[in-house]
Amino acid sequence: MARKSALINVMEAAARKASRKLLRDFNEVENLQVSRKGPADFVSNADIAAEKTIREELAYARPDYGFKLEEGGDVPAKDGTHYWIVDPLDGTTNFLHGLPHFAISIGLMEGKEIIAGVILDPVKDELFWASKGDGAFVNDHRLRVSARTRLADSVLATGIPFLGKPGHEEFLREANEVMAISAGIRRFGAASLDMAYVAAGRFDGYWERGLSSWDLAAGIVIVREAGGLISQIDGGEKMLEKGDILATNSGINQPMMDILRKARKKS
Repeated sequence: MARKSALINVMEAAARKASRKLLRDFNEVENLQVSRKGPADFVSNADIAAEKTIREELAYARPDYGFKLEEGGDVPAKDGTHYWIVDPLDGTTNFLHGLPHFAISIGLMEGKEIIAGVILDPVKDELFWASKGDGAFVNDHRLRVSARTRLADSVLATGIPFLGKPGHEEFLREANEVMAISAGIRRFGAASLDMAYVAAGRFDGYWERGLSSWDLAAGIVIVREAGGLISQIDGGEKMLEKGDILATNSGINQPMMDILRKARKKS
């Protein structure tokens, strides 16, 4: 059985406590009258309540650590070094529409490096977790990225810009290039789970732009500890600041970078 560190146990406990009410709320969403205002407000409240629970649990366990929160903004770290980066509900649109694919994501940053992360899928009861240097796991099973080396055999995940977000034309160019040489593209709507699935070998790679630090933090350490490569799309290391990401196994990393660069040149 995989042995979790004290930090991972703290993160898991916070995620699981928040997930219990999220699951109850998810079952209620399907029963709400389908209107623009009602369900959206309900999901927003669920998101805020989950974040509040996670913040309280983590602050109690590590009172000197700060926060970078999707809803609550930044809370300075008393120790000046450690920050929890929290997405209490990744996959909000899925949640709103009754689609059972969403997650709680918690990463821990020390200085400028992500050193631990958990991604909890409450519906499937899958906890993806990793600490720097200790490997990556889903529940008690070790994670390894896939071993595929040909894009023709690879399934890739991505996110599609939605209403109000820029980058539609750029995405279409990239998708056209990737579709022409791969086994297929999937768009599941939860960035943290896309990265967790790369770590698990379910996807061979994943790319997306326009993300926030809380979308990415936990997934970065999980993919790396599973033997994957993760960077900006152009190979840079400022994923949290810039919000674009490419996560793959080692075999298709350079081909994916090349094909996305090719698409960009066509702009």
